[in-house]
Amino acid sequence: MTGVDQPHILVVDDDDRLRDLLSRYLGENGFSVSAARDAAQARASLAGLQFDLIVLDVLMPGEKGVDLARSLRESGSRVPILLLTALSETEDRIAGLEAGVDDYLAKPFEPRELVLRIEAILRRYGEMPEPAEEVTEIAGSEIVCFGRFSFDPAKMNLQRDGEHVYLTSAEQALLAALIKRRGQTTSREQLHEMISGNAIDPAASRSIDVQVTRLRRKFEEDPKQPRYLQTVRGRGYVLYAD
Repeated sequence: MTGVDQPHILVVDDDDRLRDLLSRYLGENGFSVSAARDAAQARASLAGLQFDLIVLDVLMPGEKGVDLARSLRESGSRVPILLLTALSETEDRIAGLEAGVDDYLAKPFEPRELVLRIEAILRRYGEMPEPAEEVTEIAGSEIVCFGRFSFDPAKMNLQRDGEHVYLTSAEQALLAALIKRRGQTTSREQLHEMISGNAIDPAASRSIDVQVTRLRRKFEEDPKQPRYLQTVRGRGYVLYAD
């Protein structure tokens, strides 16, 4: 965290007007903000400063946002990433989730929605307190075990034999939703609404599929023949716990 209580956000966008607008708005809403016009500037900032979250545009000159996100994940960076995409960029959203981004927001968007999504991600990472007037916990406080793994919904923490397993905030939220309905088949639409609070959009169905695939790689011995997180053909997914 930067400052006393202010999460430090890096805004990366080649649109000068939008970058300045977002930086000013986030600053007015309790965040410390740095800005970069492209991936090269972002890398320079990341080399010298610590950030709590990156707001990253997909289309930039030179290295694209998805490529930067993938590179950061491959280098071991766990800083949360929120991807900004255009409504038509469905494939970029899917590619972003496959690269390990935590969430995406389609342009045009209301700045307040960006703030709410940032706050939700930071809460899942424990960087912000839960708002007193809301109950945002998805899955209760019971620690759930499946095989060698255990998941603590209160801390959004997955462990294997007592060792922490890294999940993006999107993966945390999906696993928590599945655990809440463990043993029950849950459709993609239901999962999307449980996680985001919004009705499903054209890219959301595939986004859920991508996140399920990533989750299976984290705790299934054979992700292609899952034991715990199974597909119910034509209906959705079901998580079986011990």
